[in-house]
Amino acid sequence: MQPPQAIDQQQPQQTQLQQQSLQPQQAQGQGQAQQQQQQQQQQRRTRPSQGELVQRCMVVGPATIDIGANLVDKSFDKDREAVLERAAQAGVAAIIVTGTCVRTSRAAAALCDSPAERRHNLYFTAGVHCHNAKGCDEHTLGALRQLAAHERCVAIGETGLDFNRNFSPPEVQERWFAAQVQLAEELRMPLFLHCRDAGARFADILRQHRRGVNGVVHCFTGSRAELEAFLEMGLHIGITGWVADDRPERGGAELAALLPLIPDDRLFIETDCPYLTPRSITPSKSRPQRNEPALLPHVLSAVAAARGQSPKHVAGVTTENARRFFRLG
Repeated sequence: MQPPQAIDQQQPQQTQLQQQSLQPQQAQGQGQAQQQQQQQQQQRRTRPSQGELVQRCMVVGPATIDIGANLVDKSFDKDREAVLERAAQAGVAAIIVTGTCVRTSRAAAALCDSPAERRHNLYFTAGVHCHNAKGCDEHTLGALRQLAAHERCVAIGETGLDFNRNFSPPEVQERWFAAQVQLAEELRMPLFLHCRDAGARFADILRQHRRGVNGVVHCFTGSRAELEAFLEMGLHIGITGWVADDRPERGGAELAALLPLIPDDRLFIETDCPYLTPRSITPSKSRPQRNEPALLPHVLSAVAAARGQSPKHVAGVTTENARRFFRLG
């Protein structure tokens, strides 16, 4: 039996040996972590940027007009000018910037007052989206009326009904939808409309309050019955990249089957960016995560294919429709 002092002397030696044996393992682990970090940094450096992805899949086609682009969305804050330049390269001759509340409508007006407007033919709509209806108050209509006086404001909206998600209570949506239809009638301006899972009430309110102004149901994704009802009411129809969505649950194929029912003089195309990047851009790793106006030619191609018409023909009629409907200069 060793004396206690001998045992005490061995313990530091054993601890030192254990630490020495662990040092190579720790060094190896640190080296692997550093290697993984370097690989991740390299992947980030080599991964294409949004602009690079758009440039790679850009199709330069005939002149088009994007009637619905949410260009004041914060996702465009870092590269808005580059986005507009790419749109021009892709043949987008004019863009209508969507207002979805008083704040975004004012931001759209400011964008149209910027130097970018003179280079890229920007216009805007002024309105409150049904999702934002719960934020309306006694000052809302006055603010929209003031915005509508801007020389670049071409429609009242986006307004309508969305009973799919009900971010605002249905009765609140209906109240402010009716109020904006009345405002459009007062100002004799077209309506930029939204309808999802609310076709019957949407049509009822329009029949009750709309007298003579034009209206476009933007980003149409409804049924055949809704389409026929809207056309019978004299409304125009806007089609987005939704028509190129090949996922069965999204209904892109069903929407494509309806497009031949839309008369040439009632048809528009739009991106609704930054949403609804056309899924016809393949492979998926080549598809930009954010939609933008430069991708409108992909919507054009999908719409033309669904209608059995040439892209040149569809571009021509939709561009003429937009100029006439929105009274673009």
